[in-house]
Amino acid sequence: MYIIVGLGNPEERYARTFHNMGFNAAADAAELLGAKFRKRECASAVAEAYVNGEKVIIARPLTYMNLSGEAVKQLLAKYRAKPSQLVVIYDDYDIPKGKLRIRPSGSAGTHNGMRSIVSEIGTQDFARIRIGIRDPQADIPIMNYVLSEVRKEDYDLFISACNRAARAAVELAKGTPIEEVMTGFNG
Repeated sequence: MYIIVGLGNPEERYARTFHNMGFNAAADAAELLGAKFRKRECASAVAEAYVNGEKVIIARPLTYMNLSGEAVKQLLAKYRAKPSQLVVIYDDYDIPKGKLRIRPSGSAGTHNGMRSIVSEIGTQDFARIRIGIRDPQADIPIMNYVLSEVRKEDYDLFISACNRAARAAVELAKGTPIEEVMTGFNG
């Protein structure tokens, strides 16, 4: 079993913001697996699929970004999953726009959603797929930047990045070793 969680904010007004890259990638992962977000449970919109006979849960927390850990903790408990079965996809201001960084563990860095998850589940040892959003030309505070809409000229770049992140998450759910996924998708 795997639980793929895409971080974001649930209101429509956030749909095209940098902070919703994880939500978008989760939607792409569900589509790749032929799943639909039909359930609401564990403070999340949830889609279910099967890969190689194993259940895969794709979730988009409805708690808002800064409380994402509440939903993730509930999901792990409900599905009796370990953090090693968790993949979190999210935006990362420290990575250049459109680039991916996949890691088997690590700190939350400056990301409040990840801080919430680490705090709630009590470990940093879970896979993460970070979608870079940093634009060196943007000169506004990070909080304002992450909640701003992706510029039209960058839209295709971010659609592609979310799709690559979704494909990487699906590979992890298939049991592909994380080192192979990192080699194939990082950068």
